[in-house]
Order: sequence, then C-alpha cells, then structure tokens
Amino acid sequence: MSFFNLKDKKDFFLKKENIYFFLMICSIFIFDRVSKNYIINNFSDYTYYINDFINVNLIWNIGIGFGFLGTDSTLLYSLVTIIIGLVILYLVYIFVISENLDKFVFSLILGGAFGNIYDRLTYKAVPDFIDLHYNNFHWFTFNVADIFITMGIIIFLIRGFFIKN
Repeated sequence: MSFFNLKDKKDFFLKKENIYFFLMICSIFIFDRVSKNYIINNFSDYTYYINDFINVNLIWNIGIGFGFLGTDSTLLYSLVTIIIGLVILYLVYIFVISENLDKFVFSLILGGAFGNIYDRLTYKAVPDFIDLHYNNFHWFTFNVADIFITMGIIIFLIRGFFIKN
C-alpha cells in the first residue's frame, strides 16, 4: 500500500479491524490519562502504601524510560521530545502498513506512547507513580502508558524470536 495514495488511505480507515485498532489506541490513551489525572489530583503530596509490594508515589520524569537522559537543559529536553515524536510518527507509518497481529502490537505501543508524549508536551515531564518494590529494592517508578509500551515490546520481541514469516 502506498502511504500517499488517497484511495488506499480511505480503504485503510474503512476496514473494520483498523477501526478496532484505532479504538484500542484511543482506549489505552484515555485509560492512561484518567489514571494520571487521578494520581496528580489525589496523590501529589505523599506516598500511598497499597501493600508490601506496591506504593503510589508521584514522580515527575523529565527523561525517557527509567529517567534516562533526564536533564534540566531545555535544549536537550526539546531535542529528545522531537526525536520521540519522530519515532512515534514512524511507528504510526509501520502500523498503517502492518498486518493485523503487528497492528495489535503497535496499538499497544502507540496508545502508551501517545499518553507519554502528551505529558511531555503538556507538563514538560511524564508523571510516573507505580512503585513496585520488595523490601528495600524498588524497581523504576512507571505509569500505565509504560505498561502498555512494555507489553507491546515484549510481544514484538517474542514474535520476532519465535514466529517466522
């Protein structure tokens, strides 16, 4: 399918399965937004203990995954945000030309990616709040979008290693 052919684009949006994948992306984005808004509005001042393994602890991540490339430099932050935006655009293109199993995987990734890029553009940071821990070992704090991105990447890797076309 040519990405610039108007008839192909029309056919893309009329396919029932593509509508489902689009709704999946939107649902993940909305679920992420609702969870982040709830945490921002209700848990911004303290850590909330849930059980021996999970806390809610709002942290504003100015870096990318796991705080990598976090900096106070506006120039570096803007550059990283532009690169992330370009990667998302590339993933949208790959999504459009993919088969259904791959569209499912890219829907997971894109739903989460749209949630996190929205935060980067709106808040200039991504709110992370899920704190998994065991005794004194704490995993990196993350959010709902990160869960879907991770699930999509894991499925993508498993498919790449074990399913041959």
